[in-house]
Amino acid sequence: MKFLKPFTEKCPRLKWIIYSLIVFITLSVLGYITILLGGRFVVDEKNFVFSESTVLLTEDGEEIIKLYDENRSYVPINEIPDHVKQAFIAIEDHRFYGHGGVDFWSVARAVTKDIVTWSKAEGASTITQQLVKNVELTNEKSWMRKTKEVMGAIYLERVKSKDEILEYYLNEIYFGHGIYGIESAAQFFFSKSVEDLNLSEAATLAAMPKAPNRYSPLKNEKLALERRNLVLERMYDLDIIGAKKLKQSKGKTIGLNPGKTEERPWLHSYIDIVLDEIEEVYHLSRSEIYTGGYDIKVGLDRNAQATIYQELQKDEYFQGSKENVEGAVVVLDQENGLIRAALGGRQYQRGDLNRINVKRQPGSAIKPLVVYGPALEESYYNPYTLLNDELTAFNDYKPRNHNDIYEGQITLYDALRKSKNTTAVQVLNDIGVKKGKSYLSNIGYDIKNSGLSVALGGLKEGLTPLQMAAAFRTFYDEGFYIKPYSVIEIKDRDGEVLENDRPQPKRLFSEQTSWYMTRILQSVVTSGTASLATYNKALAGKTGSTQHPHQKGAYKDAWFVGFNPEYTIATWIGYDQSDQNHYLKKGSPLATRLTDQILKKLDEKHNFSTQFEKPNDVEELAKPVRLPAINDLEADFSFGFLDGLFIEVTWTASEDERIVYQVYKEVNGKREYVGKTTGKGRYIDHKVDYLDNPSYFVVPVNPLNEQNGSPSNRDRAF
Repeated sequence: MKFLKPFTEKCPRLKWIIYSLIVFITLSVLGYITILLGGRFVVDEKNFVFSESTVLLTEDGEEIIKLYDENRSYVPINEIPDHVKQAFIAIEDHRFYGHGGVDFWSVARAVTKDIVTWSKAEGASTITQQLVKNVELTNEKSWMRKTKEVMGAIYLERVKSKDEILEYYLNEIYFGHGIYGIESAAQFFFSKSVEDLNLSEAATLAAMPKAPNRYSPLKNEKLALERRNLVLERMYDLDIIGAKKLKQSKGKTIGLNPGKTEERPWLHSYIDIVLDEIEEVYHLSRSEIYTGGYDIKVGLDRNAQATIYQELQKDEYFQGSKENVEGAVVVLDQENGLIRAALGGRQYQRGDLNRINVKRQPGSAIKPLVVYGPALEESYYNPYTLLNDELTAFNDYKPRNHNDIYEGQITLYDALRKSKNTTAVQVLNDIGVKKGKSYLSNIGYDIKNSGLSVALGGLKEGLTPLQMAAAFRTFYDEGFYIKPYSVIEIKDRDGEVLENDRPQPKRLFSEQTSWYMTRILQSVVTSGTASLATYNKALAGKTGSTQHPHQKGAYKDAWFVGFNPEYTIATWIGYDQSDQNHYLKKGSPLATRLTDQILKKLDEKHNFSTQFEKPNDVEELAKPVRLPAINDLEADFSFGFLDGLFIEVTWTASEDERIVYQVYKEVNGKREYVGKTTGKGRYIDHKVDYLDNPSYFVVPVNPLNEQNGSPSNRDRAF
């Protein structure tokens, strides 16, 4: 300061002016630094990564639904047309590109009015200040909040460009109706993207942020029109548009074309399945899903999902003692295990009990999984092994057939086709309960029971419809189990594909066992317990019913689980809680008929296959042999020039030329084997003692398992 001394000695007043100026500059610098430092504490840049709506898409990329806490679709500034940006700047902050975060002329005007009214009534917030308030602060009207807003705005202008601030602002502002951001607003009010908005539409949206509900064209079109025109006039006053544009735009109606909000109750269950899977496999919380702006591609078949919902509304399939009989249906894709459709209740709402994941006793539907599949796999049996269908006690356990009919010897094929309980328990007893259960435990299905009742689905906890569908699907997929999944792919807002912890496919049965089971389960549909189904294309499956513990002749659970070359479907019907007052009047026929109708409806769109294709490396299952009852056998004395004297035995042979006919003759009560012929109804006996006059009969024999049929009638040659 020594260089100023000569001047200050001559003019003492100058000394005080200089000192005052220095103090002012120092305080201003300190104040500015304080504002910046304070603004740094006000503004948390992490909050400028705005929540963005997550979109569920079909496999073809068609939007299904948006999931959000705030309905927002983020759009970068370079995709927002100039006239849209200019409309907002004109009405909200026309000096936006000229100030440093705070418009002091507007502040002075507002302060003057506040002093006059002695309240915080007049707003003077710039776009930057509004952004800070909306992102970081509350809507409270106070001097402290305003001070923080100013500090935050000045700091934000130091660390962000004007275009960045405007981009954040246009993507953050609220337009009412749960809509955030300019892109979502354009879609909501005009059913178009922001890049397609005309001047009038842009002005309509720019008019709304001051009071979204008041100026919503859906709620008050007159006020919305007046404020839109105000925006257009501001743009004209600022030379953004000319008189011609002003006149044209003001002459237009608002031209609303709001996006349709379709009611889709059939979709709720599937969405919950998707969200649960994302949490488990992708490790994203619900909050992250709703705010992360993900594109989630899922396996939903809209037609199948809607069809199932429609069929579940029909009371004819839900015949119970009381109302509120429930149902659940799940459909899996044969090619990849995707969940194509799933409904966890007849009137399912988001967050309800999703019955496709509720464990139920599967009844006889479990027989292919823990009894016959394992038996074929372990080579203990083949499809035509003979079993004993008769009342048998296994220690204290004595299973009975559902109709109390017992046929004696029966093939494994027919035992499963007719759903015989006695034979299922016999087979499980032979292979061992532990061995039977091990096949399901190999794919993560924990069956706690250790008794033979497992063969009939008498489980403490049971299995879910989703588990049953996935297990049955293995029969079509050459024995491979794929854990069902609904999510094909998730991309984050940057387009990066997220990794997942989805398990790899696992072999459950061999190709040969799977093909044998497919063929046997086809017979269940065509001529077995599911034969009431009228669907006439390729279909294999198994029924299941569980007896009600308190009502004789009533049922607790009704099942059908089946598959065709395109889909596997599992259907369950029953009450959430069964007691003496809540029971089904019918069992598996209810589920079978429901599935039948669903498949018919889906076939109209998909044109399902008419037959299953046998894998190349497996043997075809021979068609079952049905031994005929022969009651027209005749024995005749004959003579031939070459054969001489002989006895010709004839009968009507079956059309199945595989059947072996063993020929016997009887003399004085003594039976003698004569010979055999295959596929023919004629046998020549040359070794005849004509004085004995023997009687002849034949016994048909099944070549697949050497099972003897009933002897024919007897006849003598003379």
